[in-house]
Amino acid sequence: MPQQSLRFLRKSGPWLLAAGFFLFCVNMTALREPALLQQAFVIALMVCAFGMLLSAFARPATALVLSGGLFLGLNFLSVMKLRYLDSPLMPADFIYYARSSLLETLGHYPHLWMLSLVVCVVTPLALWAVWRFDRRLLAQTRPSRAWVMRLSGVAVWAFAFWICLLPNGPFAEVHAKNVWEKLSDDAQITNFFVNFSDSDVRLPAMGDDAQAEQDWGSTASGEPAAIPRSADSYPDIVQVLEESTFNPSNFTQCNIPECRVAMFKTDVRTRGTGPMRVHTFGGGTWVSEFATLTGMPQDIFGPGGMYAPYVLAPHVQDSLPRQLQRLGYLTIAIYPTNGAFLNGRNAYKAYGFDQFYDANQLGLEEWEETDKQMFDAAKRIYDKVKKPGQPVFVMILTLAQHGPHDTDPLSSLPAPFNKGVLKGLPTRESLNFNTYLSNLHNSDAAMSGLEHDFLDRAQPTVIVHFGDHQPSFSGLIKTMPRTWPDALSSYKDYLTYYMIKSNFHGASLPTYPMLDIALLPSMVLQAADLPTDPYFSAAISLRTRCNGLYTDCAQPGLVKSYHAWIFNRLHVYE
Repeated sequence: MPQQSLRFLRKSGPWLLAAGFFLFCVNMTALREPALLQQAFVIALMVCAFGMLLSAFARPATALVLSGGLFLGLNFLSVMKLRYLDSPLMPADFIYYARSSLLETLGHYPHLWMLSLVVCVVTPLALWAVWRFDRRLLAQTRPSRAWVMRLSGVAVWAFAFWICLLPNGPFAEVHAKNVWEKLSDDAQITNFFVNFSDSDVRLPAMGDDAQAEQDWGSTASGEPAAIPRSADSYPDIVQVLEESTFNPSNFTQCNIPECRVAMFKTDVRTRGTGPMRVHTFGGGTWVSEFATLTGMPQDIFGPGGMYAPYVLAPHVQDSLPRQLQRLGYLTIAIYPTNGAFLNGRNAYKAYGFDQFYDANQLGLEEWEETDKQMFDAAKRIYDKVKKPGQPVFVMILTLAQHGPHDTDPLSSLPAPFNKGVLKGLPTRESLNFNTYLSNLHNSDAAMSGLEHDFLDRAQPTVIVHFGDHQPSFSGLIKTMPRTWPDALSSYKDYLTYYMIKSNFHGASLPTYPMLDIALLPSMVLQAADLPTDPYFSAAISLRTRCNGLYTDCAQPGLVKSYHAWIFNRLHVYE
């Protein structure tokens, strides 16, 4: 009897363990979907995946472990992306981010980097062990017949998998949700597979061309500068994207002097400032870059817009840098990472930059630069390329405030932040916020130095700086109370700031309850008192008529008309 039991365990033990692991994976993935139909959808996909792998390998335990493990891994990646970037996992992530960009990003989240290393080591060993002790099916079948059976099985199960994914197939109901529902509910695995069919770039809804002509025809010839002058007297423009930066004084518990820094305060040089409405949270700097350079928010192009440097940039036909080039500007980008990161170098060329300097070319340690180091590097490049009579546009990206903000203990921060200047906050919130404030004071000092370099001189210059998005504080920031007025409270997670200054007098810029980041380029052109082409003339008109808003404009029909004008008439994107 003991020998029979031992023989049974040898033959069936690996299979039973694998079946248990597969059921565990079903519980951790499919059964965590909120709706019963969504659970059935994921289970059906898991069964189909198991069938394909069983047919391919002819080893049941291996097929169970591998199919279950794939879905478990997919669920883990989805949870991690939602936690750190506040956006769901999408199929295109594996095309655009699973390159050196992914490794570079993981390197700045040490706990995720170590976990990834462990998974990469343990997974092959576990699969080898399962394969080694697994039963081999069709071992007694003639090889040619076995191959026919296995290939036929793969085809049948692959066809079944494909049928499950069809928008009009047996699970049509799980596809029948709008984009916002797919991006905001808890059905992470379901939405990942559903997004296979709708993650492409799509142009926004548009009005008819006749209405567009009526609404925007007056902007078709562009607008001259308020004070006509030659190109050699145009001001230099220095624009700074401040990574993960927001005004902390808008948080209820940030009511101490350390929360009020000079870079958010107005002075005699201030031309415009206020809350800025961005279109990403917790990450996604590249879409804020896209918006502030092209004048279009990425989300008007659908979920695929999140991959702007790859899929949108090559089709851009007009932008702030391109308009400045037409006016005789030399356009320069100062980049804090490797130029290949998220296709940065290629994207900036498409946006209209003449020169692009990444961290390696600047002699800096990528991802580790302080704001001061980035600003000093920008000044060195500016001094090198500046020629009499030619204005320069410099776009600087910073990274010092990049998350996470909780990897080092509070005691490691400089005084007074090492003691926790904010009282009454829970431990985790306190660590994140004090780290942010410590970094912010460094950024503030660096910005003061940048203003000294470019504004304390005779050369006319405009300086623009803005926050690209809020940090997530590992998801904690969303529950922290703010002091925004009721009209802005629904946007609280998507509000940063913008500041425009110049060392010369110019026409006053309008103020808004909040300014959409995509309309910032038109503000920059106005601050510099530069001529605008038909596109930016229309953008200024949209900003005026929508009170600083774009996608949130109180007149959605006007926005559709605007889109018909800029896409069908001006062809700003082709």
